[in-house]
Parts: sequence; structure tokens; C-alpha cells
Amino acid sequence: MTGPQITTDEPAPAVHPVLPIAAWVELLSLVALLSNLATVHLPAITSLGGPVHGCAYLVVVILALRHPQTSTITRLSSLLPGIGGLLVLRRLRLSPTR
Repeated sequence: MTGPQITTDEPAPAVHPVLPIAAWVELLSLVALLSNLATVHLPAITSLGGPVHGCAYLVVVILALRHPQTSTITRLSSLLPGIGGLLVLRRLRLSPTR
């Protein structure tokens, strides 16, 4: 026989509204940087895309770390460049345990 289960009616904290934007910017900027590297390697794309990607990456990591109900796996997945933000979004939206 199992003990009583404690449940709360409090809703889970919502995903920060900036997180989806930062996750997509992180992915798209990495795709642009890698495409530029594989093709023409224009310095203007590199000098604009690099800082944009870096800022989006940092925003994703910081928001994942600050979310009150993220698991260790979710926090670690935020460190993956490019797809980390989308993985965090998926885990926060779909998994009840996060």
C-alpha cells in the first residue's frame, strides 16, 4: 500500500515568453552561420550572426537555469548549441515532471 499522494492545484510556472523566440533565433542563426561557412563565407554574415547566436544561446541557457521546475536533464540540454532551446521548450511544455 502506498502512502497518500500530495497534489497541489497550483499551475506549473509558464514558459517565459522570450524563451521560444530565443530558441528559434539560436537555431536559425546557427544554420545561417554554418551555411555561410560552407558556401561563400561572407565576413558581414559572420560578424552579425555570431553575436546574435551567442546572445540567443545565453538567453536560452539562463532562462532554462532560472525556471523553477526544470530538471537536471533539461538544464543540461539547454547547453546544446542550436537545438538546446527547442529541446528545453519541448520538455517544459510536454513533460509534467519537467
